[in-house]
Amino acid sequence: MAARVVEDEESHGGNRIQPLSSTPLSDRWRHEEGKQKTPITLCERLGLEDFFSLDVWRASMGELLGTAVLVFMIDTIVISTFEMETKTPNLIMSILIALSITILLLAVAPISGGHINPVISFSAALVGLISISRATIYIFVQCIGGLLGALALRAVVNSTIEQNFSLGGCTLTVIAPGPHGPVTIGLDTSQALWLEIICTFVFLFASIWMAFDGRQAKKLGHVIVCSIIGLVLGLLVFISTTITATKGYAGAGMNPARCLGPAIVRQGHLWNGHWVFWAGPAIGCVAFYLYTKIIPRQHYHADGYKHDFFNLLKALCT
Repeated sequence: MAARVVEDEESHGGNRIQPLSSTPLSDRWRHEEGKQKTPITLCERLGLEDFFSLDVWRASMGELLGTAVLVFMIDTIVISTFEMETKTPNLIMSILIALSITILLLAVAPISGGHINPVISFSAALVGLISISRATIYIFVQCIGGLLGALALRAVVNSTIEQNFSLGGCTLTVIAPGPHGPVTIGLDTSQALWLEIICTFVFLFASIWMAFDGRQAKKLGHVIVCSIIGLVLGLLVFISTTITATKGYAGAGMNPARCLGPAIVRQGHLWNGHWVFWAGPAIGCVAFYLYTKIIPRQHYHADGYKHDFFNLLKALCT
């Protein structure tokens, strides 16, 4: 997710990154000692060795702790800003979230590449910057981190705040008192799904691509890229919470692990439409990957694992 995602991701797993090649994976051959040509095996394409790499699992601890801190900080920000007596809680919340994400990216990027979000890990695997196996490990620990962050927040807030603010989690609807009894207010599932898809795609297109693109990442620098990612996320949070102007809707999640933690801890209505916070980002990631396949090759400067989704499917079918 950060500018050094390419270097950092593979340096900890012991896998040396090779330059991108326009030749399909099924036609590529790996040169070993003695210049003997051997075909790339299915295990190598899937990166199954990552499951048995101690370095990969140790690096994933950065993802676990980073996601835990992310959930604790963002959910605290959500609760505190709406508790404040201000006319612009959305603006303040968005600014604080942008700052928090930037700081966490700078802290975690040197360890694991700085994903702290299943969206980044999944899109990196689709594009081919990391293996499917490494992405699976990262997403798994990110979900655990989200749960730990929600548990930590629950331990420090009282039951009233937990109930009134849904532990700062991702919600489509809430149950509120009405003139004739409790009523459900919030956003339609279809609208929320479209917001997740659009916001996730914009997030990847407008910021994460700078981290994936080795040329831009090197030119802009680590700190600037992390700052841009935080700024774009903050803007998308502000847009998604403002454009709907609907009470009960917490805005676009764009991070399934962040939404999962409070849902497990708080239970109840946080599970209503929870699938949207997974399906929407997943579709957005696929749309972004298709974009990377459409643009001209001379404008594609992401060096990486090259086990991207299409080439992996092609290799499996041959």
